[in-house]
Amino acid sequence: MSVRKILVPMDGSESAARALNYALKLAKADKEIEIHLVTVQPEPVVYGEVQLYISQEQWAEILKKQSREILRPAEDTAKKAGVPYKSEILVGDTASAIAKHADKLDCDSIIMGSRGMGAIGNLVLGSVATKVVHLTKRPVTLIK
Repeated sequence: MSVRKILVPMDGSESAARALNYALKLAKADKEIEIHLVTVQPEPVVYGEVQLYISQEQWAEILKKQSREILRPAEDTAKKAGVPYKSEILVGDTASAIAKHADKLDCDSIIMGSRGMGAIGNLVLGSVATKVVHLTKRPVTLIK
């Protein structure tokens, strides 16, 4: 049997940490699971007077540093659990980037945190998790 891939998006939230812990439990029970940690940053846009103080490259470097700070605790948790993982920083619209990356990797599922908002709140505000569910054909497990 081939290795099953689970994509776990990280954003630094408690629900994302709980999603990672859930994925790690699955991976510890089934050694044929590989965890793919991702965080998504928006496309760096520097315009107007801001350009006088910070370049596009500097802004991209700031976003990369923020992404590393988000991924580092998740990587440490996976290492301590002894579970194989890979991590990557994605750029773009968060929900679209997650769905496209899961397709690119041919992931078996996506396990991600939700904001714990009720159905009415999701309908009005639209969460990243809800958008991912609608954009992907892969199974998505949402963790509160």
